[in-house]
Amino acid sequence: MSKKTTNPIHKNWVFKQADSTSTSDFAQFRPVSQFPTNVHLDLLHHKLIPDPFFAKQELEVQWVGEKGWIYKTSFATPVARGEKDVLVFEGLDTYATVKVNGKAVLKSDNMFVMHRVDVTAILKNGDDDDEGENELEIEFDSAFLAGKKIVEAWPEHHWGCWNGDVSRLAVRKAQYHYGWDWGPTLLTCGPWRPIYLESYTNRIAELYFTVDVPSSLYDVVITATAEIEGPCSEVVFTLASPSGERISPSSASISRYKSGNGAIAEAKFEIADPELWFPHGYGAQPLYKLSAVLGDHIDKLSKTLGIRRSQLVQRKFDEPEQKGETFLFEINNVPIFCGGSNWIPADNFIPRITDEKYQEWLGLLVAGNQVMVRVWAGGIYEEPIFYETCDKLGILVWQDFAFGCGNYPGMIPEFRENVRNEAIDTVKKLRHHPSIVIWAGNNEDYAYIEGQPNQLGYKHEDKNPDTWLKTGFPARYIYEKILPEVVAEYGGGVPYHPGSPFTPGKGDSTDKTAGDIHQWNGMPSYSSHPSQDKYQDFDTLAGRFVSEFGMEAFPDIKTIDSYLPKDSKERYPQSSTIDHHNKADGHERRIALYLVENLRHTFSPIEQYIYATQLMQAECLSTAYRLWRRQWKGPGKEYVAGALVWQINDCWPVTSWAIVDYYLRPKYAYFAIKRELEKHTIAMKRVQIKAPKDKYTNAYVDVDERVQVWIGSFKTEGIRGASVVIKAFDVCGERIAEKTLKDDISLESNQSLEITDIRIPGWDGRPDSHRDIVLAAYLIDEDGSTLARRIGFFEPLKYVNLKPPKSLKAIVEDGCVRLSAEVPVKGVAVESSKEGIVFEDNCVDLVPGETVRIRVKGLVKGDEVTLRCLS
Repeated sequence: MSKKTTNPIHKNWVFKQADSTSTSDFAQFRPVSQFPTNVHLDLLHHKLIPDPFFAKQELEVQWVGEKGWIYKTSFATPVARGEKDVLVFEGLDTYATVKVNGKAVLKSDNMFVMHRVDVTAILKNGDDDDEGENELEIEFDSAFLAGKKIVEAWPEHHWGCWNGDVSRLAVRKAQYHYGWDWGPTLLTCGPWRPIYLESYTNRIAELYFTVDVPSSLYDVVITATAEIEGPCSEVVFTLASPSGERISPSSASISRYKSGNGAIAEAKFEIADPELWFPHGYGAQPLYKLSAVLGDHIDKLSKTLGIRRSQLVQRKFDEPEQKGETFLFEINNVPIFCGGSNWIPADNFIPRITDEKYQEWLGLLVAGNQVMVRVWAGGIYEEPIFYETCDKLGILVWQDFAFGCGNYPGMIPEFRENVRNEAIDTVKKLRHHPSIVIWAGNNEDYAYIEGQPNQLGYKHEDKNPDTWLKTGFPARYIYEKILPEVVAEYGGGVPYHPGSPFTPGKGDSTDKTAGDIHQWNGMPSYSSHPSQDKYQDFDTLAGRFVSEFGMEAFPDIKTIDSYLPKDSKERYPQSSTIDHHNKADGHERRIALYLVENLRHTFSPIEQYIYATQLMQAECLSTAYRLWRRQWKGPGKEYVAGALVWQINDCWPVTSWAIVDYYLRPKYAYFAIKRELEKHTIAMKRVQIKAPKDKYTNAYVDVDERVQVWIGSFKTEGIRGASVVIKAFDVCGERIAEKTLKDDISLESNQSLEITDIRIPGWDGRPDSHRDIVLAAYLIDEDGSTLARRIGFFEPLKYVNLKPPKSLKAIVEDGCVRLSAEVPVKGVAVESSKEGIVFEDNCVDLVPGETVRIRVKGLVKGDEVTLRCLS
């Protein structure tokens, strides 16, 4: 029996516009730029459209998404053929008609679904009258126009959404292609994932497994299943340990289908003392390799797996004052504070994101001490390399299904069936990854519904799925019936959460005592969250798990210069072109409001304005992490169990909430968050206590300016014999107080500990004089080394009378920069004109008498750097 062969179809592709006139530049077939591909990449390659990332040229290419496009190639019939020839399309974007040798074999309407098409009877045979060259043609219709027609056909549905055209709701396509408040409108099409031809008589159609890890973490049972298509005589399973040692199954069996045209093979592996997979920082990431071989190596399929016990713990608190329940991830019985980021696609043109680029992005998460990434619903189910890298690096993945910010038409039967197929296909592709620890049904769709009149008939207490389809919120049927059923059947035990944000038991999106929340009240964001509370009060805005929060900032000046014409008159913060590269509605007032509330700043030069926005973002986000991690107080007291910043990345050069811009240039917030997520931390919060002389007076009030100090040990190592020291400086650099707050500290691992609440050291009691006192707190190990430091300025910073440093020094050595100053300095940022420089920290605070060392790759002694600071 012949072996299965796989032949990639990736050469000699050409494309053209489908409905162009014979004289048009787009009428002739031209070679594609790469494969897989999309139409914008190919048009750019041939200089038929301007670069939409440059200036405002996005506006000049909108016509592309409203045209049809044809892709075509030819391929040879395999010499060694089995009984079946199957064309495999891993992804067609989006409305596609596929023809082989002139015969239509597939109509696709879902960007996310893989298709297998039997073309055995259609392929040419390669005999004397037939050269064996087969023509493959794919015609892509406009997804935008197709969506518009569906909206028109269902006028009774409430077609409403945040971001993009409402027609996106009808189309199973990456929703951000329609434009978002951080991304352009670029409606792509094309063969965006690989295409290949499989020839076989029989094959392993599926290989999957369950891993039963008991609470003891010993005596693990792995049950492997192989689904065989075609005749089956024998399937051999093997399991290789992380070191390559072969583990034999304890039992194996084959059950043939009644038709005799397939089989189910199973094997069990029992491992008494497994090598456990942990998130990075909590342990190693050993990966086993499971393989199934059909017959005499007719076919082989392998999957990597990590052995871990993963649980989403939703447990009521014992304390009567704590309402609700936890939303807590435990890996191998270890509670994990999930500090991390949200992820959007790293480009509008996904086929040009290389494996190396994915690895570089995810490497930034690990280097930034981030342990979880949320794959956001408005993008794509990511490429295999994304999840493989998360497995290898130990990054936990929160995976959304692809529904975001709108009211999807769940009442359409064909739409529901399309969604079910998409969910099954996606979960089966991804279920073997140990990094995936939760599936969520959507992003903010419940929040959208809550903002509509009468919530469109949505009543959480109604538990009859059939009635959901008759309300104005028919997508509930998807989130609370279709998707949980699919995850339960195919998801290998990973928990399902109906939406993000969502409160179990209540079904709303705003309850801070259970489930997850998106906290946008504390920063410039959507019009539905208008309060814009001060970020200094983030502790009052906490939820059990904050899966979104963020703050906008400008990207690096080199990123801005990349889209501005040379010698541009638009090189100032409020220019038309720079505004075009900020898609947030009302972004001007959002950023301006927070700047004016917190910092003294100037618009010119633009570099200094960029510095101000990035410093503000860093201060805002670090405050959130700092105050929320404070509420991770140990077993039974995990009041806040996660914080995922919106967002880690960008899909084009833009001013956005990203903490690393499109060209992988970290903003200051990236480093601030990295410091907050260190293994050991020390933190402070200044508070003002007012005590009226009696209950009637408004004039006789005692005011006390205080500082609260706490520490944290957030991995698996506790602290023994440490001490906490605090120093106070005035803005001129004089040390006015120093004291040891606590000696011989014992702190258990993986929790925070309150140290003290005292009057600000060195304060003489005069009103407002405390504003010019800068505090420095240190967590000192028993050997005298510094485990953590924290510099605390009064906030808002605009009220602090900072003195410009006369001797702010930056000493460049091989691989590091040493910073020092004679006065307290806020936010010292180091910049270099050299290319390829990678700082391991930046935008740091200084006080007199100490030197801060920043490690850096690419700098050597004698190199020059530029310093910026708040002054």
